[in-house]
Amino acid sequence: MSSSLRLVLLFLLLGPSSSACRFRIPPHEQVARVARFIAHRCDWTSMATISTRSPVVGQPFSNVFSVSDGPPGTSTGVPYMYLTRMEISVQDLQVNPQASLSMSLAQTDYCRQQGFDPQSPLCAHIILSGSVLEVNGTEAEFAKKALFTRHPEMIDWPVDHSWFFAKFNITQVWVLDYFGGVKTVSPEEYYQAAPHRKSL
Repeated sequence: MSSSLRLVLLFLLLGPSSSACRFRIPPHEQVARVARFIAHRCDWTSMATISTRSPVVGQPFSNVFSVSDGPPGTSTGVPYMYLTRMEISVQDLQVNPQASLSMSLAQTDYCRQQGFDPQSPLCAHIILSGSVLEVNGTEAEFAKKALFTRHPEMIDWPVDHSWFFAKFNITQVWVLDYFGGVKTVSPEEYYQAAPHRKSL
């Protein structure tokens, strides 16, 4: 085997494999598009609720949840979740449905490959403010497709847990993707942002 062929094979085996790197991140000036990009690329979120559990009643309580805004390549911008009322954060939501979600490109390989620390503004992340609402009918069917295509393990989760589909109803979007401080995006701007296209 020639040395040039070896180099080609080595590049194919060890070259960039992250799906995030096969996509062009929108320019940081296009804040709403950046927010939509992050929401679609991230498969999980940290959700903060107001705790109803002693000894931290009334305090912020953060927990991890799988999330999807649509099957890969089909971004709606709406974060969907598969929840059970047995879960402690969901019990918080039954008392107060208001919450916030945080998603970061540190959850992908992008920031590591670029050499960005998760706390760096260049490692873009979003914080969504709003509330969690159960969905039914056609929207629940879409949520099922959105979640099960990206989290196939969910299909086999215990049926006796009374799972249900929910969405995060966004009231405000906060974006930190560059130097100069956090930027805000209205829900209208967020949902109107164009889907992100693959790099040529």
